[in-house]
Amino acid sequence: MAAAEAPPPATAASPLARIYGQPLTQLPLDLYIPPDAMAVMLDAFEGPLDLLLYLIRKANVNVLDIPMAPLTEQYLVYVEAMRSQNLELAADYLVMAAMLIEIKSRMLLPRPKVDAGDDAEDPRAELVRRLIEYEQMKLAAYGINELPQAERDFEWVEVWVEKTLLRRLPEVSVLDLQNAWLGILRQARLHTHHMVQREELSVREHMTLILRHLRDAGGFVEFGELFDPRQGAPVLVVHFLALLELAREHLVEMTQVEVFEPIYLRLSDERSESRQTSA
Repeated sequence: MAAAEAPPPATAASPLARIYGQPLTQLPLDLYIPPDAMAVMLDAFEGPLDLLLYLIRKANVNVLDIPMAPLTEQYLVYVEAMRSQNLELAADYLVMAAMLIEIKSRMLLPRPKVDAGDDAEDPRAELVRRLIEYEQMKLAAYGINELPQAERDFEWVEVWVEKTLLRRLPEVSVLDLQNAWLGILRQARLHTHHMVQREELSVREHMTLILRHLRDAGGFVEFGELFDPRQGAPVLVVHFLALLELAREHLVEMTQVEVFEPIYLRLSDERSESRQTSA
């Protein structure tokens, strides 16, 4: 008779977990697991009206004809579940629950007879109005949320623009030149003499005077420094005509730092080069 086979050796229980490579066969005795550690809220509502609207849409009923009895019963079930988890969260919901119970009670009471021309007030009218307004605001918020939003649907694009070292000065307009000239004339009238005399003036001579003034000033001078209001209006007119003639012949350039800023005159590049060559 063959000998009986020996029973297989007992296998050790598989560890629950491994901590730092060491097997853990049983849970620690001082391990505390909160009662609501595994609680999961499947539906999250933003308030009592949101919960009511959810129940109405779920039951597929008309918001203008709400069945108060089943709606109140379902609402109280949800509120009881919230109250068991968080009493502070359920405070606003309890206020709405009291309102629903009041409306339900008013609908159960017999209504007084009214005249033929009057309509009895529906106890649900105020609740229906609040629900419709809330749904409209919720749909509007949903529509706004669907609009493209920065850093959610698209990113801002930044473009680096290399700044050039050359600074472009604004061109002198005819209006700026006219205003500067009118300012010179206003100063000239303050120094008007009553002596009447005839004087022959040469535009070419004043052109030479302007070029000499610019050369002595280093080739750059402010517009008003070219005119002396004490010389009288005739001299100033000829001096201004000489300046315009120099600008037309590109012997003098007019510049301006910004709009409405003082106008400056300088010798043109060709004039400056010829002056340096002759020196």
